[in-house]
Amino acid sequence: MKQTIFDLSRPGVSGAGLRDPDFGELDPSRWFDAESLRTEPIGLPEVSEVELVRHYTALGHRAYGVDDGSYPLGSCTMKYNPKRHDHLANLEGFAHVHPRQPESTLPGLWELLFHLAECFAELTGMDHFTLQPAAGAHGELTGLMIIRAWFESRGVKRDVILIQDSAHGTNPASASMAGYRCEMIRTTPEGLTDLDALEAALDDSVAAVMLTNPSTFGLFERNIREIAERVHANGSLLIYDGANMNSLMGIVRPGDMGFDVLQLNTHKTFSTPHLSGGAGAGPCGVKAFLEPFLPVPVIRRDARGYFPDEDRPRSIGRVKSFYGHVGILIRAYCYILTCGPQGLRTASENAVLNANYVQARLSPYLPPVFGGRCMHECLLSTTKLQVSAFDFAKRLIDHGVHPPTLVGAGCVYFPGHLRDAMLVEPTETETLESLDRMIEKFLRVAREALEDPELVRTAPHTRDVGKILPSGSRDGQPAYSGPTGQPMDSERT
Repeated sequence: MKQTIFDLSRPGVSGAGLRDPDFGELDPSRWFDAESLRTEPIGLPEVSEVELVRHYTALGHRAYGVDDGSYPLGSCTMKYNPKRHDHLANLEGFAHVHPRQPESTLPGLWELLFHLAECFAELTGMDHFTLQPAAGAHGELTGLMIIRAWFESRGVKRDVILIQDSAHGTNPASASMAGYRCEMIRTTPEGLTDLDALEAALDDSVAAVMLTNPSTFGLFERNIREIAERVHANGSLLIYDGANMNSLMGIVRPGDMGFDVLQLNTHKTFSTPHLSGGAGAGPCGVKAFLEPFLPVPVIRRDARGYFPDEDRPRSIGRVKSFYGHVGILIRAYCYILTCGPQGLRTASENAVLNANYVQARLSPYLPPVFGGRCMHECLLSTTKLQVSAFDFAKRLIDHGVHPPTLVGAGCVYFPGHLRDAMLVEPTETETLESLDRMIEKFLRVAREALEDPELVRTAPHTRDVGKILPSGSRDGQPAYSGPTGQPMDSERT
């Protein structure tokens, strides 16, 4: 472990100073009681300004993002975020707007949000949208709350959500938060929904079935219309997790597949920043019969112009203060306008093309789990090698590639044969040259795994933090080891 900022600390050093303050001694007990006052120094590092700046600059150099290189994190769509969208979102008319300023001063913003909702509706086949949800999981929760409100308005009680074994972890979490019980539907050996298992699970307790299409296995659910028919015949609704919508833009619409509710991840499909792992905006779309239950306010247009409509007695209420994360929504709108209809379709086509190219190049060492073509991401197995997928992923770090998703960590009820599977999503913004560079590093690790498996099993070797031992949190031993294999003080990391 390199020096921490505490190692640089020296008593009495300060990054700021005051010139002979003339306000005298202050007695903090005049404003705070004894329990609120410290009796010992807080223990913050004492360093100069230049040392502080250099410290955080060095930390910044150790970070990794889409601006640094390939980021093939499966089912996360780590595509490049065009800088022009940041510039446009920071124009004075957007950057200086305040949520509490008079609504009469915001007609331009209402118009933008109204048209963005129209764009989302056209792309997805939904009829109406709310832009309030603050992230993908929040959009899921909003959709599930709308479904609950719809059933309650009809005097029907249903409390079960059916979820695929390949579902993202947010699916059962959102359902649980909305007050539902979750039941799992298994997939077939081909990675698709088991129709017999679905039929057996459908009864009058099932409110909805939640699916991702393409699934987290990178496969398109070719039986989706039959699934929709069976779900609707049971009086249940079909809700779409839009995590993988990046493969479908301008090609097929979830609403046309039979979905009643969906959420989108603007940080994935519409190239808004991922921030700290995926926050930002999770717009929720619904079919017309669910529109009365959308959160308030809904942006509307009449002869007077654009305005937020609060008069919605059947609404589930607000799910976010004000109007959602407007700065993120502006960036998504810029992306849609920049690409246009054909550009969005081309983006999805290239995302699928790139994933299939990666799968074909890597298949001699890392064969696809389910065989055949994939959609926007490929699920690859390390079973031909002498190392686990976990080991393989950690060795990629030494070669300067962000690891792909380990499916065992990303799927809810993943079958045992997927424990050594990796989900690779290159996205459409990678060039052929950058894909080839990334693929060569994958192949290099694969060859290392066959020739020197111990080198791969003990990776990473070049980072400040070495391999995190899976047993550490269970047997009381240190969970971290440094590059030399020595246990590290977790409080210092």
